[in-house]
Amino acid sequence: MAEKGKKFLHLPYTVKGMDVSFSGILSNIEKQAPHLISSKQYAPEDLCYSLQETIFAMLVEIKERAMSHCGSQEVLIVGGVGCNLRLQEMMNIMSEERGAKLYATDERFCIDNGAMIAQAGIEMFQNGTTTPWDLVTCTQRYRTDEVEVTWRS
Repeated sequence: MAEKGKKFLHLPYTVKGMDVSFSGILSNIEKQAPHLISSKQYAPEDLCYSLQETIFAMLVEIKERAMSHCGSQEVLIVGGVGCNLRLQEMMNIMSEERGAKLYATDERFCIDNGAMIAQAGIEMFQNGTTTPWDLVTCTQRYRTDEVEVTWRS
């Protein structure tokens, strides 16, 4: 539906450092949508377009900030949202402006963040960081800024 949207509705844009909050966006659009659609000010497609553009802009902003902090010249998009061609386009524009390279995986690797986790594991292993099997755990809400990055100098 977002591809058919034409009219942009300004929505809450919450980026603090490398954290984003989508709760204000969703609450705002859920509250406004019935009136905006019934009054014909916006079509449902316009609201989807506005939501997509705002959220993707937030994601691109924090990615650019992360690249700046890490001195990275590469972007790897994985996960379910990584299949979205508009997100890939926006990330590519930012990457080109920074002289960086975008790597966007196809749908086979965009079901979850397994490819991203595997890549981090490869980087750690190749640089001598291992974890004994009996100490391996899964943390669903692990923050990427809590990972000790030992493979970069």
